Amino acid sequence: MDQLVAPRTDDHLSPYRAFSRDDWAALREDTPLSLEPAEVTRLRSVHDRLDMAEIEEIYLPLSRLLSLYVAATQRLFRAQQRFLNTIDAKVPYVIGVAGSVAAGKSTTARVLQALLARWPNVPKVDLITTDGFLFPNAVLQQEGLMDRKGFPESYDLPALLRFLSHIKAGRRPVRAPVYSHLVYDVVPNDWVEIDRPDILIVEGVNVLQTGRAPKDGKAIPFVSDFFDFSIYIDADEDVLRHWYVKRFLALRSTAFRDPKSYFRRYSQLTDDEAITMATDIWTRINLVNLEENILPTRQRAALILKKSETHRIAEVALRRL
Repeated sequence: MDQLVAPRTDDHLSPYRAFSRDDWAALREDTPLSLEPAEVTRLRSVHDRLDMAEIEEIYLPLSRLLSLYVAATQRLFRAQQRFLNTIDAKVPYVIGVAGSVAAGKSTTARVLQALLARWPNVPKVDLITTDGFLFPNAVLQQEGLMDRKGFPESYDLPALLRFLSHIKAGRRPVRAPVYSHLVYDVVPNDWVEIDRPDILIVEGVNVLQTGRAPKDGKAIPFVSDFFDFSIYIDADEDVLRHWYVKRFLALRSTAFRDPKSYFRRYSQLTDDEAITMATDIWTRINLVNLEENILPTRQRAALILKKSETHRIAEVALRRL
């Protein structure tokens, strides 16, 4: 696995500018801290170590950068309206958050939602995960794809593309299906409505995935075509494996014990049995997905957040404009 998120800034061939943690933290300037410690605790995932220092040194500078990007995009949108002499509906600014299982995508997405919603103009910020666009388990079982869940072929891609197309067309409201991690399946006849937010965050392992380009030049949209900004949460493979196993052990004594849990059968495993099971799942499924589908999309992100084994972000790489 790669040890660096991108070539260093002295490599003139790199499309990224890399920042140490301290250099990035200095870019916060006077961006106010709007989250309380109790809110940070609620936002972090079960195995994450998000703290106030991470908010102040990493996410507040990122919030400031995104505020500049959103404002610039809004000015460009108004300029295009004047040029085309049209009165188009408000179009959400869409942020994609990608990365491996156990990398901390959900925490990053929730923190950004909380911070961006606290800007002075109080924008409406919505968040969805692409889990809701997975095919139901019944379909995956029928197609022999249960062990490929989370791989590109396990998603109803046309439905996800229609959703994003309607979002970018300014339609209201647009419905997204709901996924339950407890029952490990899409919830039938359950939807979340997205009604023209100012910002929409889309989180998922494969949101930066592309397909083979058509030889005839026909338009084949990708999910990332609808993004205005994208973030990849990065960490070395051995670190990700350790986090995944640790999370599995934590869930064994919490969510897995729920009678409705799809994984209830794992709640009675001993420590050694749980470590063996988690390692096997990681190696057979998540590592393969990471190497074949997720990691190759890293360099398509506008921003790469590289985590150390402590969950702290050690380096930030921002794509040059």
